[in-house]
Amino acid sequence: MIKNLQDTTTLHNGVKMPLFGLGVFKVEEGPELVNAVKNAIKHGYRSVDTAAIYENEEGVGKGIKEGLQETGISREELYVTSKVWNADLGYESTIAAYETSLKKLGLDYLDLYLIHWPVEGKYKEAWRALETLYKEGRVKAIGVSNFQIHHLEELMKDAEIKPMINQVERHPRLTQKELQAFCQSNGIQLEAWSPLMQGQLLDNGVLQKIADKHQKSVAQVILRWDLQQGVVVIPKSTKEHRIVENANVFDFELTNEEMKIIDELNQNLRVGPDPDNFDF
Repeated sequence: MIKNLQDTTTLHNGVKMPLFGLGVFKVEEGPELVNAVKNAIKHGYRSVDTAAIYENEEGVGKGIKEGLQETGISREELYVTSKVWNADLGYESTIAAYETSLKKLGLDYLDLYLIHWPVEGKYKEAWRALETLYKEGRVKAIGVSNFQIHHLEELMKDAEIKPMINQVERHPRLTQKELQAFCQSNGIQLEAWSPLMQGQLLDNGVLQKIADKHQKSVAQVILRWDLQQGVVVIPKSTKEHRIVENANVFDFELTNEEMKIIDELNQNLRVGPDPDNFDF
């Protein structure tokens, strides 16, 4: 059973990745962002997830720097993720995008670098670039985001290195069971973005009933549901009390029956774009 905020999962290349992290999607540059990252580190978070397209890597970098200073922990104890945006998919352009992200974050390396979306005809060249960065030891792990089974199969046909992570939209209304099984059987770690469905599930009666039983919030129940399936979660929040509350999920366990009830909320409903049908 996962016992604390620093608990990790081991990726197929042996690298350990925290199962719980902070997401910063749609958090604009500025003091709020810097404080969110710093506070998360202060309260025991060891993983931060950003992306080039969020346009907030500089603030994340500043928050990391201040968080490390305040806590006295080393850079090596943190797990930092960023993603290459669609416009930069290509061999040379992906390597250049990696350099840009590093510079903005003020870091010497990333722990994880992802292809953000499976743009047809472009993601294979980008993957070659990620393999190069990985083989040169400039990034600890590489992976993808928003890839469906057929994208992964297509990628793996020519890939020298299998993705270590697939980060996808996943919550009780979009359980992605087939994709989860495929990733598990191929040693690819599943990671959930928007685990709380951008707040749309927080007043769900079924989840509320389970939450009441455990004297927890609906958000905590959903995050626990993910963790008990070995799925990495990166809930987003900028408020310190919420950052603390989200992570307070290690002192209770959902029963098999409760897990099943939550699974049955699935409606294959997305809040984000469909990876098979996006135009950006």
